[in-house]
Amino acid sequence: MTAAPALDRPGPGDVELPAGAAGLRCWVARDGVATLLLDRPERRNAVTGAMWRALPGLLAELAARPEVRVLLLTGAAGTFSAGADIAELAGVYGDPASADAYHAQNVAAEEALAAFPRPTVAVVRGACVGGGCQLAVACDLRLAAAGARFGITPAKLGVVYPAVPTVRLAALVGPARAKYLLFSGELLPADRAERYGLVEEVLPDAELPGRAREFARLLARRSPQTLGAAKAALSGPAEAAAGALAPWERASRTAPDVREGLAAFLERREPDFPAAPAPRG
Repeated sequence: MTAAPALDRPGPGDVELPAGAAGLRCWVARDGVATLLLDRPERRNAVTGAMWRALPGLLAELAARPEVRVLLLTGAAGTFSAGADIAELAGVYGDPASADAYHAQNVAAEEALAAFPRPTVAVVRGACVGGGCQLAVACDLRLAAAGARFGITPAKLGVVYPAVPTVRLAALVGPARAKYLLFSGELLPADRAERYGLVEEVLPDAELPGRAREFARLLARRSPQTLGAAKAALSGPAEAAAGALAPWERASRTAPDVREGLAAFLERREPDFPAAPAPRG
């Protein structure tokens, strides 16, 4: 039996990119799947201020690479992330201006992830808590191991959660369940998180890496034009969907995707879709 592919280290032929901060690693595989790793296992992959600040630039670098078709976000050593690094917070909250700046950096990182132009999938093992859950929620989709646990815990610390992640959480799970998570700070097991709509698939721990890679490769073979259009239409309010979709529809009339997709179907082969630059409005 072939061993399941590891998610927390690059494979042969993968190209590793400068991450911009200790605790982050990133690489791109030849199949178009990029992996962004939260890599501080000694601190359960807690996110430092330097990591928050580095994420927008790193995501922009990945977005500029046409070979990247899908992005996986995961954590090292069997844990997604324990959240923001608590060791930093006493200093951060020692001054109102530093607290404002810190939360602005959190939101900028989350917004850069949510706006990433290709599909993003959080692959969650172990704890996915606080700022770590904030990043997972900013992804398009979430796959989880059966042993994963999800929680948003600012009420345990007296922290006021910013508006952007609060609204995004409510859009994903509904206002009442968002309130439950924010009010209680309790950790949800993966099966309950799936019932809440916080997770799309729950798998046995040993099966998660293989399923995540298989699913990412599936998305990488689909039309970037179709995926980009769907993401544009569904990333904002319903009343803005038609306007967000319009430039994609116009571009699709002359792009080769439909011709290639139909030819591949008739020839009974996998389509070979080109990279799709974001259309101009």
